Amino acid sequence: MTLILRLIAWGLAAAVTFATLGPPRYRPHADLGQNGEHALAFVLVGLAFGLAYRRNRLTTTLIAVAMTGAIELLQFWAPGRHARLSDFIVDALAACAGLVAAAALDLGRQPRPAANLIEKSPRNRPRGDQSR
Repeated sequence: MTLILRLIAWGLAAAVTFATLGPPRYRPHADLGQNGEHALAFVLVGLAFGLAYRRNRLTTTLIAVAMTGAIELLQFWAPGRHARLSDFIVDALAACAGLVAAAALDLGRQPRPAANLIEKSPRNRPRGDQSR
């Protein structure tokens, strides 16, 4: 399952990179406005990477923000594209929101111990109770 999630994450990253740096005519458009399109794309990328790489979430977040910045900077050399600080901020925050959503999904999936299955510690046993 992890391999499939990682393939999806990298596929989304490649698609967003192509849409960002490729010819403008190939870029998909939605009725969300520029910031909405950016946010949707990077939330999905952040969510995918957050689910695919569950260990070292801080490192994953730092790499996601750095790659978002790199994609934005590469637009200086892409014909017909413009690098903007506001786009970087929207993209980085959206990627982080996706990573947070993935972490929240993981927390929701963790089983919670039932009260009757928790072993009593020696401090919590009634006096005279020698059972273990």
